[in-house]
Amino acid sequence: MLKGIDPLLSPDLLHALAQMGHGDMIALVDRNFPAHSVNERVIRLDGADVVSAGRAVLGLLPLDTFVPEPVARMEVVADPGGRPAVQTDFLAVVAEEAGRPVAVEALERQAFYDRARAAFAVVITGEERPYGCFLLVKGVLPEFAPEFAPEFAPA
Repeated sequence: MLKGIDPLLSPDLLHALAQMGHGDMIALVDRNFPAHSVNERVIRLDGADVVSAGRAVLGLLPLDTFVPEPVARMEVVADPGGRPAVQTDFLAVVAEEAGRPVAVEALERQAFYDRARAAFAVVITGEERPYGCFLLVKGVLPEFAPEFAPEFAPA
């Protein structure tokens, strides 16, 4: 048991987050995503929805400031411009946890699968709503390296 750590962050997930370096990517996906088919490192959070998992992960994971879009979402197949409620909910948590607006890339389903293959890990949640699939790129901690994130440097 650890103090101050969200209980959704299992030992396996904490270990993966700690092992990730700047520029590494993690996928947070819904229960329908073929996680085991696209990546060898799969972490299961069956009892959590993707929004709660995102809040827990983003409480520890800084988003990259070197890439224009450190977050990606899976496009809806029949409506690429649409944004289902699960995505709206998740992206609100992203902005809240980052403390700033964050640019988001929309990826066609197969392109999302390809990117998830290259992810450091795939976290499969119990999210029931379809298209609850996101990629997050890890950044650096700005308070320790303000030159990497000038917008966060102390004044």
